[in-house]
Amino acid sequence: MTAPMPVRPPGGPEPVVDRAPEPAKAPEAPRPSRLAAPLRETGRLFALAGTVTRETFRRPFQVREFIEQFWFVASVTILPAALVSIPFGAVIALQVGSLTQQLGAQSFTGGASVLAVIQQASPIIVALLVSGAAGSAICADLGSRKIREELDAMEVMGVSPVQRLVVPRVLATMLVAVLLNGLVSVVGTLGGYFFNVIMQHGTPGAYLSSFSALAQLPDLYVSEVKALIFGFIAGLVAAYRGLNPRGGPKGVGDAVNQSVVITFMLLFFVNMVLTAIYLQIVPAKGS
Repeated sequence: MTAPMPVRPPGGPEPVVDRAPEPAKAPEAPRPSRLAAPLRETGRLFALAGTVTRETFRRPFQVREFIEQFWFVASVTILPAALVSIPFGAVIALQVGSLTQQLGAQSFTGGASVLAVIQQASPIIVALLVSGAAGSAICADLGSRKIREELDAMEVMGVSPVQRLVVPRVLATMLVAVLLNGLVSVVGTLGGYFFNVIMQHGTPGAYLSSFSALAQLPDLYVSEVKALIFGFIAGLVAAYRGLNPRGGPKGVGDAVNQSVVITFMLLFFVNMVLTAIYLQIVPAKGS
C-alpha cells in the first residue's frame, strides 16, 4: 500500500515532503586546444629521434639488417636519381644561361648553374626520392608489423623495436642519401654543361672557368651535410608514422601518405635554415 499524502491543516504550515537530492553535475572536461595534438606529435617525433640516436651506439649492432636496408634503399632510388638529375641540371642551366645572356654575363653561366645544382637541387632531389620511394616502403613495413602486433611481441621478449628495426633503416637512408648526392651532383652538372653548350651555344671553356672561379669545396661539404640531415629526417619520419598507425590497414595507408607529406614540408624548411646559416658563415669565393 502506498503511504497517504500528508494533509495540511487549515491555516497550518505546509507539510514537509522528503525529496531525493538531485545528482551533482559532472564537471565539464576541458576542451583540448587545437595546438595540443600537433605539439604532442612533435614532441613524440623528437623523443624518437633521441631514442634512435641513443640506440645507434647500443650493441649488438644489426649489421645484416643494415646491409639489407641499404641495398633496398639504393636499388629503388639510384636509377630514378640519375634520370631526374639530368633534366634538373638542364633546366637550371638553360634558365641561368638565358638570364645571363640578357644581362651580358654569359661567362658566369657555368658557376651559377653548378652552384645551384650542388647546393640546392642535388640534396632536394635525393631527399624527395629517398622519402617517396624508400621512406614510404619503410613506413608501410613498420606499420604492417605494428597492426600484426609483431612489435608488441618483440617488446614482450625484451627486444627493442627501435634498436632492431628503426636504427638500421634510418642509418641506411642517411648513407644512401650521402652517396646519391654525389652522383646527382655529377650527373646534374654534366647535364647542365651539355645543354648549355649544345642548345645555347655556350663556350665550354667559359663554362668550366666560371665553375672553377666561383665554386669551392665548402659548397660540396654543405651539400653532403644537407643530404645527411635530409636522409635522417626521411627515415625518422617514415619510422615514426609506421610505428604509430591508426585504424588498421587503412591507417597504415594514411600513415604512408602523411609520412611523405610531413617529410617534404620539413625538408624545405630545414633547407632554408641550413642555406641561410651557410651563407652567413661561409663567405663567397673571391669576396
